[in-house]
Amino acid sequence: MVKPHRASPLAHLFTWLLTLQLCLPLSQAALPPTSPHPAHVPSLVPHSPTRLTRSRFSARTQLDFSTHCNASCFHRAEQWAQPEDLSQKLAFETLYSDGSRTLTAVDVDGDGEDEEEGRVRLSARAPPKRRLRRQVGSGRHRRVRRQIYGADGRFNIRGENFLLDYPFSTAVRISTGCTGVLVSQRHVLTAAHCVHDGKDYVKGARKLRVGFLTPPYINGTRPGRNQSDPRKPLVRWVRVKRTRVPKGWIQGPQEVSMDFDYALLELRWPHRRPFMRLAVTPSSDDLAGKRIHFSGFDSDRPGELVYRFCPVEDESNDLIYQHCDARPGASGSGVYGRVWDSTLERWERKVIGIFSGHQWLEIDGENRDYNVAVRFTPLKFAQICYWVHGNQLDCSHD
Repeated sequence: MVKPHRASPLAHLFTWLLTLQLCLPLSQAALPPTSPHPAHVPSLVPHSPTRLTRSRFSARTQLDFSTHCNASCFHRAEQWAQPEDLSQKLAFETLYSDGSRTLTAVDVDGDGEDEEEGRVRLSARAPPKRRLRRQVGSGRHRRVRRQIYGADGRFNIRGENFLLDYPFSTAVRISTGCTGVLVSQRHVLTAAHCVHDGKDYVKGARKLRVGFLTPPYINGTRPGRNQSDPRKPLVRWVRVKRTRVPKGWIQGPQEVSMDFDYALLELRWPHRRPFMRLAVTPSSDDLAGKRIHFSGFDSDRPGELVYRFCPVEDESNDLIYQHCDARPGASGSGVYGRVWDSTLERWERKVIGIFSGHQWLEIDGENRDYNVAVRFTPLKFAQICYWVHGNQLDCSHD
C-alpha cells in the first residue's frame, strides 16, 4: 500500500491525489502534443580508450549536494555548442571493478554536411530556454535551504503490490547512500556526485553495489526475522562491473556543475525486473500534466522507498527547476514524466532526467532556491544510450 509519512487531513488529500496519479490511464492522461516531432539525436563516434592511473578513491560522498549559480550559468550552453567543447564535455571515464580506469574521447558526428552540423550544434541547446520567472519581493531574504517546500508531499511506498510494481520497482539503492533507476537489464543511472566529487572517486566507489528492494515475506523470509522493523523491505545487493562518468562532470580544480551530474553503472549480472526507457527531455509543455515524478531513498526515512510528484517550475538548457520535496539520499533518482511516444501513439513513462540536488539562483540581485534535476539533451541522450547499447544503431531516436 502507499502511505503518507503522517496521518492528517492534508495527507489524506495527498493519498487521494496519488491514487489518481496511479490509476489514471496513460492514454487519457492528456491529449497528445500538437506537434509531436521526435528530437534529432546526433551520433557520437568514440575513440580507442586511453588507460589512466588508478583512482585514489579519496573523496567523500556528499549526499546533501548544493550549488550556487548566477546569470552566467545560462550562457554556458552557447559556449558548449562549439564542436571542440562538446567533444571535451562528452568524453567519459570508465571505472572498472578492479580499480583501473580509462578515458574515451568522442567526436560528434555531423555526417560532414553543413546543415546537419548546424542541427547537431543546436541540439545542445534543446529546446530554447525560457527566462526564469522573477520572484515578487525585495530579494533580500535569508538563505534557508528548503528541500521540503510547505507541507511534505512525499509518500512511503510499502507492500509487495507496490514495491515490485512498475514504476516503483525501477528504483534501486546505491551503496554510497544514493538512489538509482533501472534503464536496462544490466544498467542503472544515478547522479555522478554519488560516485565522484568532480576531482576523484568516492571511497565507496571502489566496491560499488546496487540494492534491490524485496518485501520481507518474499523468498521465505518471515516478517520480523533478522530485521528490526518487519514492515521495512529487505535489500538484495549486486556488485557493479563498471561505472561511466562524463568528462563534463570531472572538472579537476574547477567548480563542478550540475549540468553533467549523471553516471551509468553496469551490473555484473542482469536483473529480472522491468526497467524504464530513456527519452530526450521535452519541454515541460509537452509533458502530460506538466508534471515530473521520482522515487528515492530519502535519508530522513531510512529503509523506505519515497515517492513524490510536482509540476515543473522552470527549465534551462540543461536543468529542470522544481519544488518536489526531497531530502539527501534521493540524489540519483530517475526523474520521469509521461512522454508522448509517436511510434506507439500513446503516453509512456520515460526517464527524462536525474535528480541532482539543490541550487541557489542569483538573478538580478534576487536569490531563489530550487530542487534541480539534470535534463537529457539530445547529446546527453546519445552518450547515455551509447553507454547502454555499445553502438549508435539503437540510439538514432528517443
